[in-house]
Amino acid sequence: MRAIARELHASVRDLPIISPHGHTDASWWAGNACFTNASELLLVPDHYLFRMLYSQGVRLEDLGNGGHAADPREAWRILARHYHLFRGTPSRLWLDWVFAEVFGLEIRLEEDSADHYYDSITAALQTDPFRPRALFERFGIEAIATTEAPLDGLEHHRAIRESGWHGRVVTAYRPDPLVDPEFEGFQANLDEFSQLTGEDCRSWAGYLAAHRQRRRFFKAMGATSTDHGHPSARTADLAPREAEALFGTVQRGDATPAEAELFRAQMLTEMAAMSLEDGLVMQLHPGSFRNHNAQLFARFGRDKGADMPLRTDYVHALKPLLDRFGNEQDLSLILFTLDESSYSRELAPLAGHYPCLRLGPAWWFHDSPEGMRRFRRRTTETSGIYNTVGFNDDTRAFLSIPARHDLARRIDCGFLAEMVAEHRIEDWEAAELAHQLAYGLAKRAYRF
Repeated sequence: MRAIARELHASVRDLPIISPHGHTDASWWAGNACFTNASELLLVPDHYLFRMLYSQGVRLEDLGNGGHAADPREAWRILARHYHLFRGTPSRLWLDWVFAEVFGLEIRLEEDSADHYYDSITAALQTDPFRPRALFERFGIEAIATTEAPLDGLEHHRAIRESGWHGRVVTAYRPDPLVDPEFEGFQANLDEFSQLTGEDCRSWAGYLAAHRQRRRFFKAMGATSTDHGHPSARTADLAPREAEALFGTVQRGDATPAEAELFRAQMLTEMAAMSLEDGLVMQLHPGSFRNHNAQLFARFGRDKGADMPLRTDYVHALKPLLDRFGNEQDLSLILFTLDESSYSRELAPLAGHYPCLRLGPAWWFHDSPEGMRRFRRRTTETSGIYNTVGFNDDTRAFLSIPARHDLARRIDCGFLAEMVAEHRIEDWEAAELAHQLAYGLAKRAYRF
């Protein structure tokens, strides 16, 4: 099996990278300025690292979070001193790859080598081969998608397009701050939405028209997808008058938690209708209890490693949307989950039936060797492989993107090798599937 897996991996390891969903910063490629130092690039944006360090008593202030000034060298020393905590985790795999393959470091990161690492990485980052565009090309990235909210003017994306550089960096429409009544600043966002679009976003018709307008703008700027990070996968299909009345309650700031959830549910169905109109692929990332640590959120804000997975229902939750759009072949809704128990019970059967549904790869807490294996084992026999979308890295950590894609390619090739060895598929079929999983499925699913 290992020999088969190695042969399959050799056939796909150098394929271009399609990174259709993530959270890298478009300003990197717009300005193409040098990254500042090792901590600012590799530590500060990575909430996977915060989570583990905080669990072992490291103060986030000492890592430079939440507006707290911290010496970047000292922050790096803290990471090095605690690097043993990441043994057995995917973060260790990704970082070790970056250290060795990107920076050519050949000694172990630990307290005694912290300054050597910091100085070597920071010095390299000041050179032209380590500028964002050069790394983009070095990594073999064919296309990468960032994620922006409707209020974003996409100035950085415009600058990239006008620069003459040929790297493909596109945006994705993430409307959460304007569809979640419980999102901080929601009411102010509605007023800003009105100012930006010229629509009356305190009226239901104007609010929907504003979304359609911004979606057209995002699509004109290269977007091929939308992304929706909801607490649940619940959808609704209210009668027009009911939807308008619910929005009236929401825009007045009077919504109860149940009404806020119903509004998010209705907006998923409204967004599906808009995707059928404009062709943007939908992504649904539900099931995270965000900012679970209230004290940490109050002090440092979002994305500090305190988000927790939730049990998530899909069969009942998606039915209103699927009753209306499930049989539409021109709609594409990619489903993700943090609830692995739903793989074989709900997600694989749904995607194995409805033409509009596809399964996104193992996500977030499960973006790991064992998580990827569990995903393939629990979904393939019911959904098949062609109802999945290959791999996406969903990361802020730019330098880890090649490592993440290579890991996914290795795990998929190992899975396919097992099926070849057990005579469930032929070797030539495995070769075709390896290529699809590494490249073709993502490119087609995200309409690249």
